[in-house]
Amino acid sequence: MKIEIRNGLAYTSVSLTYEGRQITLDNILLDTGSAGTIFSADKILDRGLHIEVYDRMHRIQGTEFVFTKRIDRLCLGELQVSDFDIQVGAMNYGIDMNGIIDLNFLLQVGAHIDLKRLEIY
Repeated sequence: MKIEIRNGLAYTSVSLTYEGRQITLDNILLDTGSAGTIFSADKILDRGLHIEVYDRMHRIQGTEFVFTKRIDRLCLGELQVSDFDIQVGAMNYGIDMNGIIDLNFLLQVGAHIDLKRLEIY
């Protein structure tokens, strides 16, 4: 899967599956320092993913409220994980992005990031 570098940050695309619906998002930040995979509520709530009674709400970074949702599958190219927890929030971080892929996902799939070729596999 290709990586694009913009303003010194690495971006890619992902697809997630929830209740049979597949959502594809671009402009996803690869962040090995992030403690959670999070997606913009604006980008996924209108595509079939919704807040349910059993979804956990909590605060991250001390200022942002998010809800945690277990999805069926998260894919980054050929890399994929099933039954994976994501966070959904406003993501008003001052950077144009639709989500963040964290170290937990990258470790689970055994990702290799090739910065010379700008690929993740």
